[in-house]
Amino acid sequence: MKLTGAQILIRTLIEQGTTDVFGYPGGQVINIYDALYEYKDQINHVLTAHEQGASHAADGYSRATGKVGVCIATSGPGATNLVTGIATAMLDSVPMVAITGNVPCSLIGKDSFQEIDITGVTLPITKHNYFVNNIADLADTVREAFTVAKSGRPGPVLIDIPKDVQVATYEYEEQPVTEKLPIPKVKDKLIEEAVALVNESKKPYIYVGGGAAGLGLGEEIVAFAKKIGGVIGCSFMGLSAIPQESDRFLGMQGMHGHYASSMAQNEADLIIAVGVRFSDRATGNVSKFAKKSKILQIDVDSAEINKNVKVHLGLVGDVEDAFKRIADKCEAQDNSAWLNRVDQLKKEEKGFEEEIAAAAKAPLTPKRVFDIINELKPEATITATDVGQHQMWAAQYATFDRPRRFVSSGGLGTMGFGLGAAIGAYVATKDPVVLITGDGSFGMNLNELATAVSYKIPVVIVLMNNGVLGMVRQWQTLFFGKRYSNTVLGRKTDFVALAKAFGADGYLAETEVEFKKAFEQAVKANKPTVIDVRIDKDELVLPMLPPGGAIDDIITKIK
Repeated sequence: MKLTGAQILIRTLIEQGTTDVFGYPGGQVINIYDALYEYKDQINHVLTAHEQGASHAADGYSRATGKVGVCIATSGPGATNLVTGIATAMLDSVPMVAITGNVPCSLIGKDSFQEIDITGVTLPITKHNYFVNNIADLADTVREAFTVAKSGRPGPVLIDIPKDVQVATYEYEEQPVTEKLPIPKVKDKLIEEAVALVNESKKPYIYVGGGAAGLGLGEEIVAFAKKIGGVIGCSFMGLSAIPQESDRFLGMQGMHGHYASSMAQNEADLIIAVGVRFSDRATGNVSKFAKKSKILQIDVDSAEINKNVKVHLGLVGDVEDAFKRIADKCEAQDNSAWLNRVDQLKKEEKGFEEEIAAAAKAPLTPKRVFDIINELKPEATITATDVGQHQMWAAQYATFDRPRRFVSSGGLGTMGFGLGAAIGAYVATKDPVVLITGDGSFGMNLNELATAVSYKIPVVIVLMNNGVLGMVRQWQTLFFGKRYSNTVLGRKTDFVALAKAFGADGYLAETEVEFKKAFEQAVKANKPTVIDVRIDKDELVLPMLPPGGAIDDIITKIK
């Protein structure tokens, strides 16, 4: 059948299994929006308050499901407003397709109204991008974009479509959903070498990253740890991959990781890294990282092998297949001395946490906020965060009952990410969503409250309000002589009144009793709610590895 380019685009999105898109209309995508109207019974469009919110929503949609998230924006400023969200997805390997309109091909390069070379702008922050100047290529380009986005190491893809291509007509024939490109399996010889490393180890530490988080291997990894007498830690992006009730799971390691997890990794004789990239926040000073350990790294991306740390053995290929083959072939080990040592580290960690709790001055501490959330949140709750101290407290204290329950910006550290991402996660799953944010991050994209209210998205926003830019201020406290340059906000914003102005519920909580009551009411109300939680501006995220420091420099308390 003969359709316009705009119709072909929407029909191909539907063909590829897309049920929801996020976006904001404009002059150079008006034909696309007309096609969305035509096919509104088959594809749902969520109108966000800002294009950046649309990109974060598509990202959150994907993180919560593993599906390809889709966002749409017009040319010029609409397209550039997607850039931060695209970069966020790129740094965390999130499959996403961003669609932009552009001026007609005849006006390209003539500084036309709202013209921008968005493919040039996004070249470094996309897995691939396309400029479609021929309608004959449009449907296959969209199909290829989906294949690229979800294959191998996932990532964002951009498709830029000029206005005349949207208006032109061409034959359309529906095709099957594209499959991921096959991933090569690791050779048997390398699997045998990996098995030998594991069998020799007396202090194994399984290190789980974002590349493993979506594979659903949690139970298998726990069983593997028990079989080989090992323990498990994770990177920030690996959170929610491992069942938290397991006594082998030590939690996140790294700059603000759990003390026992970071110390155990440092003392291990073998680190089995599964889908993790050894970022600077995870390693600290690379020259001093895990000097006692051999490293076995399993990853789908060959670029990650020996990129940040030198490994003893790198396996590139199908991570799930390689892990299962290694786990199946390894011998059972006791390693009781290692497990006893880890138990000692856990006791030391508990002691540090008790010291921090005892030193608290405010009536409501971050730890107690999360204790209450963990107690009261419904089953299958997704925890989304913005970026800052509150994000690290969430990483330390939040609990997850299944994979893909943690939605947060890791690699780029995007303040303002959380609310859009929470909206996208809810649209994707219809599961309960709690957003942990701070007054600094929330101020960046709080306009998306309008979206949450308009679409009746019952996100519970726990706003940890300390009146400062907490993480930067923490660095100023510890490393810059308490010279608080532009980190004390001093804003007069009444977040309760603000929430109500948007049409959401709002509560102020200054004590445990007030917070517990507010959170219970928010969950029960099942509507967008902001809880303004007052915490001490001097509360620090600990432990902490100082920038450029190593595990020997770990800070566990304020002197």
